[in-house]
Order: sequence, then structure tokens, then C-alpha cells
Amino acid sequence: MEQVRTSKKEAAIETLPSIYSLQLDELKTWLKENNEKAFRADQIFEWLYKQRVTSFEDMSNLSKSLRQLLADNFTITTLKTIIEQTSSDGTIKFLFELHDGYSIETVLMRHEYGNSVCVTTQVGCRIGCTFCASTLGGLKRNLEAGEIVAQVVKVQQALDQTDERVSSVVIMGIGEPFDNFNNMLSFLKIINHDQALNIGARHITVSTSGIVPKIYEFADQNMQINFAVSLHAPNTELRSRLMPINRAYKLPQLMEAIRYYVEKTGRRVSFEYGLFGNVNDQVEHAEELAKLVKGIKCHVNLIPVNYVPERDYVRTPKDQIFLFEKTLKNHGVNVTIRREQGSDIDAACGQLRAKERQEETR
Repeated sequence: MEQVRTSKKEAAIETLPSIYSLQLDELKTWLKENNEKAFRADQIFEWLYKQRVTSFEDMSNLSKSLRQLLADNFTITTLKTIIEQTSSDGTIKFLFELHDGYSIETVLMRHEYGNSVCVTTQVGCRIGCTFCASTLGGLKRNLEAGEIVAQVVKVQQALDQTDERVSSVVIMGIGEPFDNFNNMLSFLKIINHDQALNIGARHITVSTSGIVPKIYEFADQNMQINFAVSLHAPNTELRSRLMPINRAYKLPQLMEAIRYYVEKTGRRVSFEYGLFGNVNDQVEHAEELAKLVKGIKCHVNLIPVNYVPERDYVRTPKDQIFLFEKTLKNHGVNVTIRREQGSDIDAACGQLRAKERQEETR
């Protein structure tokens, strides 16, 4: 394991919005409102997302006055690397510092099919899942769309050194994406745009813990984005123990919303199911889970959990994981076991931040 640290310096507070938060049409509108030609937006996007410059001054085919206008109204969000951990399997976990001194995690995962980036949508989380380090210390604030975009740009800048590219994005980092819904949607549209990062919709996955009203809203967007739901339990009682959000949106309500999503979009949903030793990993749980998802166009992704020191859960033994998988398959459920990555670094979501930024996560 390789770990790179940089010293923490007091961060200057940025008050200007991130230009990464603007979609192309929004930038064109802003330019016209400021008596500039709309086509300049195409040039600005080229500099931001193809050339990946970090200063407006580097946008050499723009007039000096326009460059100054941009600098007076926007910032190009930069993320300061506090820690960079590299796993023996190639996974890289970044702890980034934001302009206000808060920190977030971003993960680069290497697969046979390409490079995937897991991004964060909030500083902390208010959902309170009992197995997750991300929720330690609660929610500090939402990220603006540009701060989420900047995570992908930052990783892409690192990959530029080896002529590689980010080929897929998962929104499964710190925070609940649907709790920051509008910024998340803007982020999706920006990274998907062919003049921005041009990441195909079917190579983007967003996950929610189950904010039911937003599932309906997301379904009505009718995007081709992959959709995952953190389920983790096959019944309401157990899910409420693991995930307090289930007290607000009961499992039957959640499943009804998921059925609406599948019917509205024609797309399947993925159920994320973390396996916790002697909690939700018995054969009877698998039987119950199979009954719960019956008739839904779906895929179940079994996740052998990473141990989190601040939590009491332990990993399910391998033979029990395979038995759980077999039980689901016997009931005709489409199921896989997630390949473990980054086990020799602080791989669990929020774990690196919890360890290094204790003042944020108390």
C-alpha cells in the first residue's frame, strides 16, 4: 500500500460559484446576459473539460476582458489532495480538501472494462445508517454541482499522465445523492454532455438509500442513468434497525416507488445488499429477499462489508456468502457478489475521512 500525504493549510474561503456547476446552455445564457457571444461557451467548455485548465487566464482564445469577466464571477473549483492511498489492486482513494476546509472522499477503481470513479455528493450525511462511517458527525453541507464535477476532473487530470480516461462514474460516495437532488441532476447532465466529460449515461450509476419522493421525481426524468437502491434488509423491522430512513419511508413504500421507476423507465434497478455477520445474512433472509423482489426487473448486488472500527458489524464468512447467493439463484434472482477492491486501504465509505478528520466526524 502506498500512501501520500500533504500538510493541511488553512483554506481560503471561496465565495464565487464554481463554473463547473453550469451546464452548457446555462453558460450560453449567462454570456448573452453579459453582452458576450453565446458560442464562447463552447470554447470555455473545451478549455474546462478537454484541455482541463485550472485558470481562466489559460483560455488563450478568449479576450482578456472576457477572461477577467469570468474570473470576477466564477471560480474553477480545485480540490487539494490531503491524502492519496493506493491499493495493491490499483484502487486509489483520495481525501480532498474543499475551499472551506471540509474534506471529501473520491475513489478511482480499475476494472477490466475501464476506470470508474466513485464521487461524493455531501460533506457528511444525515441518513444515519448504522453500518456506515460517512454519517459520523452528521451532515455538514451539500456539495454544489461543480464540486462534484471537480472530483471527476481531478481524477481525469491524474489519468492524463498515463493517457487513460474515466470511463464510468458511480455516485455512491459520502452522502445521500437524493438528499442533494438538484445539484446531483446538474452534475449528471454536465458529465454526460458530449462537450464536457462525455461519459455515457449507461456508464453512470446513482444510488439512494430510499428517499421515496425523489425516486418518483428521478423516474420522471426518464434518464438512461443506472439506478441502485441500498436495501440491506428484506423486511421493515430489520431495515429500520440498520437504516433509520426506513422509519420515514417504510419498505412497502420504497418497493412501490421502485416498481413505478421500473414501469416508467423500462430499466432494471440494482439492489445493493451489504452482508453483516449474523445480522442479515442467513438463509431465511435470502428467502425473504427473494420474495420481496419477485416480479421486479432487478439485479441484487451482494456486498461483503468492509470492517469499520467505529461500527460493530463483522464480515459474513465466505461460505455463508456463497450460500446466500445460491439461495437467491435457486429462486430465480439475478445476483452477483461484488468484487472486493481496496481492502488494504481505508476502503469503507467515509472511513478515511473519519480517521484523518476527526474534528469533522465527532
